[in-house]
Amino acid sequence: MSLNKRQRAQMLACCGEIQEDDGVDPRLFFNSHSGRNKRDRKTQQLCQQVEQTLSLVLSGEFSDELLQSLTVESVIPAPNAAQLLVTVSIVGSHEVVPDPSVVMERLDRVVGRLRSEVATSITRKRAPGLKFRVVVGPDCG
Repeated sequence: MSLNKRQRAQMLACCGEIQEDDGVDPRLFFNSHSGRNKRDRKTQQLCQQVEQTLSLVLSGEFSDELLQSLTVESVIPAPNAAQLLVTVSIVGSHEVVPDPSVVMERLDRVVGRLRSEVATSITRKRAPGLKFRVVVGPDCG
């Protein structure tokens, strides 16, 4: 905040030294910090819930062995909580590591059911969209 000489003299008359938050409306100053932290906390909470739900669903709900061998590594907002990026890794004892495009194709087939499972496990007006990214796990080579 830049002050002219008169404003600076008036402020110094009221206090010993000028800080960066002097002259700022406290409602605006404190609201900007607390609102952002609350949104970040809620978004992280949503990501954790989605990660747990997808881990459970992928490990036991499908008869496809490839989908059962996937591990959910992370869930992050992309770019916000309306769309989530799910990183899955291929883990297990496969003789041949499947091509990530094959895994993406199979995930695209079941994304509707995965999103439906996420919607039942969270309390939101709208279920977030899911995008997937496949990485090769450390056990696969």
